[in-house]
Formats: sequence, structure tokens, C-alpha cells
Amino acid sequence: MTRSALERAGQDVSPEEAAHPAVVEAAHIAQSVLRKGPPGPESIARLSGMLARARSGIADTPPSGLPWPVGLAAPQPHLERSVARALKAVPRTDGDTGNRSGSAVVAWRERDTEVIRGTIALLADLWPGAYAELREILRQTVLLDGPALDGFTDFAVHGAVFIRRDRLGPDTGGLPGTVRLAEALVHEGTHTRCNAASVAAEPFLRPAADGGPLVTTPLRLDPRPLTGLFQQMVVLARSVLLYRRLLGETAADTRTTAAVRARHDELARSATEAVHIMTGHAQALTDHGEAVLKDAAEVVRVRA
Repeated sequence: MTRSALERAGQDVSPEEAAHPAVVEAAHIAQSVLRKGPPGPESIARLSGMLARARSGIADTPPSGLPWPVGLAAPQPHLERSVARALKAVPRTDGDTGNRSGSAVVAWRERDTEVIRGTIALLADLWPGAYAELREILRQTVLLDGPALDGFTDFAVHGAVFIRRDRLGPDTGGLPGTVRLAEALVHEGTHTRCNAASVAAEPFLRPAADGGPLVTTPLRLDPRPLTGLFQQMVVLARSVLLYRRLLGETAADTRTTAAVRARHDELARSATEAVHIMTGHAQALTDHGEAVLKDAAEVVRVRA
């Protein structure tokens, strides 16, 4: 899809380049331009410039030294634009004074790299299927500094996942940084997989007038469309499976085990809530979506 959009705008990229988030962003710009008619010289020059910068960024990125191909992204324009879009979408609360601290892309430090190295080893050993999927669908892992954003994905830079640097350290309950990062990668990687599946195969939801209803969801303060609820359900079910595997590996009664069990139980409650809400809107699902709902219900063992 990326290559097709760019080709229609007179730009040629290789299959490998087309998978890079910066090139995906250029394809979205191309689609926006093409909707208005044949692109003019200024639009073509803009797209050519974006692709030149993307290629330069790809060429200048040093090998991560990690046992998978997902890059450790430095601050780059396409990532910074994505963060700016995400900050605009952060819901305001009643106590918001308008002086919220932000969030910014930051470089990876050596100690950060050691944490993700441990996380990769953990996933490869504990859940080979998830490890294989993540190394296939992700292209860039992006670190954020600042309290405004905990983590997110952005369809416009598909293949990049954004994670707050705090997630690489232990929490106050005793959950290790490697485990917290594993959850973040599974979480954001699942959004990435859902985004790809929604356009590459049968959609999960039926078309709805005006985008369908907005509903309360377990993970967001603001009402979300059904597609947001659906993705949350899948994210939560997969996160439960991650912690279930961790519990199977940690037999000793330690503080870490207690923290893993507590996090599992918290995620399972949220997953159950998401399944119940989605079940109430099952008529909006395609056959594909209903099959995924049944899978999620089986994870939390409730009837969908």
C-alpha cells in the first residue's frame, strides 16, 4: 500500500524502504495530495524531499547490536511530528490548567539498551510466537521523556512504537524493568498488528455511519470509538497471556512474583471489562471480529 501510494505520486521506493515508518509517513502525505487531484510540482518536490530525508536517516542509523532487526530510534523529524500529533490528542481533565508538561523523543542510552537486550531474551525464551511477530512487524522502538505520554502507536508512522523511558526501570511494586518493557512491546506491538490486519485482511468491524458510537473503555478516560475498544480488548488479552506465562516461570514466592501476579490480576480485570463491553456491541463486528472476540473471551474465561 505504501509503494502504491508513492508510485501514483511519481515516487519509487523499494519494498524494504516501504516498511520504514518515515517512508510510511510520506505515503500518507502522498495519499492526502492525491485526493485533491494530480500532484503539482511543489507537492512532488515535498515528497521527494521527505523520501530523501528518510533514506538519509535509514543510512545513518547504526546497527543496534541486538539480536533482532528492530532499530533503536534516535530523534528524527517523522517521530517528532508523530509525538506532536499524539500530544494534541491527550484528553484534558477537570484539573488541567493548560500548563501540562510534554513528552519528547530522546536518544537511547547504554543502560537503556541493556534493558531491552534483557527484554528481548525474555520474550524469545518465554513467548517465541510474540517475539517472532514483534521482530517481523516493528521497525523502530522510540523512547519518550516526559509525563504526558506513556506510550502509543501512530498509523501514520506504522512500524514505530513509542514507549516512555520510565517503563525501562522497576516500578514501586517490584516489577522489573525488563518485564515492564516486555509488556509495553506486546501492548504497542499488538496495536501495530491490529492496524495492519484491519487493512490487509477482512476488517474487524462493519462500516458504520458517522464512525459508530463512542464507548467507555478500560484504558482511556475519554470515550473511544468501537475500533479503539476492540484494540484495547486484544491488547489486554495478550498482556494477560504474557503475565500468565511469567507466572508459570516464577514458582518462588518472592516480591517479584507477587508484583507479576498483581499486574496479571489487574490486566485480567480490565480485559474482562473490555470483553463484556465489546460483547454488548457484537452486532458491529464482522465474522473476523467475532472470532477475535471469542478468543479474547477464552483468555479471560467469560462467555462472549
